[in-house]
Amino acid sequence: MKRILIRSGKSPFRVATPAEFIHQDLIGTNTGNLLFSDSAHKMLTTPDTEVTSNGIRTDPSARRAAEINEQYDVFVVPLANAFRPTFRASLDRLTTLIEQLTIPVVVFGVGAQAPADYDTEWLKPMADSVRRFARAVLDRSASIGVRGELTSGYLEGLGFKDVDIIGCPSMFLYGGTFPEIRATEPDAASRIALNLSPDAIPVGDIAGIARHAWERYPHLTYYAQNTVDAELLLWGDTSPESGHTDPFPLQLSHALLRENKVRMPLDPATWIDELRDYDFAYGTRIHGNVAALLAGTPSVVLTHDSRTLELCRYFDIPHRPLTELDAGTDPRDLYEGADFSAMLKGHGERFERITAFLDRNGLENTYTHGDGGAAFDARLAALDLPASMPVWDGGDDGQMRYRVSRLRERITAADAKAAQQAKENRELRSRLAAAEKRATETSRRLDALGKELKAATKQLTATTKQLSAVERRVTGIDKRLLVRLGPALRRRVHRSKPKPTQD
Repeated sequence: MKRILIRSGKSPFRVATPAEFIHQDLIGTNTGNLLFSDSAHKMLTTPDTEVTSNGIRTDPSARRAAEINEQYDVFVVPLANAFRPTFRASLDRLTTLIEQLTIPVVVFGVGAQAPADYDTEWLKPMADSVRRFARAVLDRSASIGVRGELTSGYLEGLGFKDVDIIGCPSMFLYGGTFPEIRATEPDAASRIALNLSPDAIPVGDIAGIARHAWERYPHLTYYAQNTVDAELLLWGDTSPESGHTDPFPLQLSHALLRENKVRMPLDPATWIDELRDYDFAYGTRIHGNVAALLAGTPSVVLTHDSRTLELCRYFDIPHRPLTELDAGTDPRDLYEGADFSAMLKGHGERFERITAFLDRNGLENTYTHGDGGAAFDARLAALDLPASMPVWDGGDDGQMRYRVSRLRERITAADAKAAQQAKENRELRSRLAAAEKRATETSRRLDALGKELKAATKQLTATTKQLSAVERRVTGIDKRLLVRLGPALRRRVHRSKPKPTQD
């Protein structure tokens, strides 16, 4: 039995409450992370393997590395846009762990993040971190699996040749067979699923696009993906009472939240199931759209950076550059301009590429070496996984105990912090009082020294005057002596001169 450790927020078979998802950050700040890690988990689950989740946070300690070396045969690391400055510290921790491992390490679908023009100039400051990571991985595997041509070229530019373009594992949740995409005719009665990325705000008018859809499609639902969105849905805020508004749906005062048209998916299985009931999906989230496609729902990605564009190009996912769209962009127009044929036609070949990558790195997959994921799917279907989170209406939704407990913890922590601050303030006041006392004593001593110095200066002045007077008297005596003794001395000198001799 091969024991595989996989980096993921949680096992696909762990049933967690919304509160646990938030409290423990099981999604790694974004639900999309679970979609590709669950797909990798399923792909690697065969009769001869045991797959265990390592959690999303990295413990780079020597103790943890020793545990992994002893308990597992391979460490699998599904990643997304890990080559980005904001992930550098996390990448360094992951590298530190990998450098201590003696077992194989296989990386799935890592990507470099850049603008839509693929300019990687802004990644230069972290080049050393990426090189260190790639060296550590390639010392323990045959190749690195990357998202697309941008990342492949980026790593090649850093000196690495053993790179396989495999896309993202999420697109292979059903192996080599991709669901047929349903035909539709979006109209006012259609159910529309919208997804948006806050970091796309500088690129295009996504708030305007959301407003346009909300005004024309009554059955629109916005699917959020970030932890901050989950916290807003669970806790709420006071924006309706304060009157504060934002064009992006980040506060309860936004129309989409006021009308309870926002959902936060937690588990990929329920996320995909829910999207089967929609007629069309679109937006800037790559995995929000992949989830819809896996549900057979037609979807169009609004690309705004390399991480979305790279995958769309590799998988032939219908997409439109966000920079070319205005606030009046209509879902119907997006659907009518979408062609899913290349995506479906090329899926089999792309699946062969990822399985070849697994073979190259000594990993079996359930589609070639197992039951095609049947046992995995059956086990998943038997679980009571949570539905996507709605907007909390203030009633008892089963999370009240957590909210009260969490508030109590925060109050207790705040009280403890206040008590500690008060203690530190008392210590500071005591030290300040002692310092003031020392300053007063020093000032007193300085005053005394000043008086002594003043007296000494006065005495010195008097002495100087006395010395001057003595000097004048001595000088006068010297002059008088010279006057009196001068003639006599000259006479004596004159007498002492020898007389001239005569020849």
